[in-house]
Amino acid sequence: MPNTSATGGYLQPASTATPAEDVDLDAILQGMVAGITGLDGSLVRPRWQPTIPRTPEIDVNWCAIGVTRIIPDDNAAVLHSGSADGSDTLIRHEDIELLASFYGPMDGRYAAMLRDGIQIPQNLEAIRPYGLAFVKAGDMVAMPELFNQQWVQRTDLTLVLRRIVSRTYPVLNILSAPVTLTR
Repeated sequence: MPNTSATGGYLQPASTATPAEDVDLDAILQGMVAGITGLDGSLVRPRWQPTIPRTPEIDVNWCAIGVTRIIPDDNAAVLHSGSADGSDTLIRHEDIELLASFYGPMDGRYAAMLRDGIQIPQNLEAIRPYGLAFVKAGDMVAMPELFNQQWVQRTDLTLVLRRIVSRTYPVLNILSAPVTLTR
């Protein structure tokens, strides 16, 4: 049984429902990039994989994505709820930096489609249920890459998304305390 403020020791969130992280977050972002650019989902790949898949042919347009940074705000808010037994809820905002590298003969076109398409409200509706919002798109940077003694076109684009994180901890209400007041 997890600790509460009554038992002492470290506290863990009372619920296992947490924001999407790791492969779950990658899957959400993969769907977003594929949906906005129109690239087939199999051609929008995680940047880092345990087993490196075969690289598509030089004339195929594809994208590698990966979260490179998650930047929390400086101070989270902690709010106590006196309902039921009581609890503390930690609330913070995070900026998520996503690096999307587009490869192929139309790498710049697909990078521009993502940069512009992420700003369309209907496209943002698909990521809103995950608590994600668009903040900004960085510069499109040409970064040709040498594969098998052949230069391959590549354009990098960084997107910044923001989300709110909320975690509830079992910090119980104080029902009584042995206190003596003196004057």
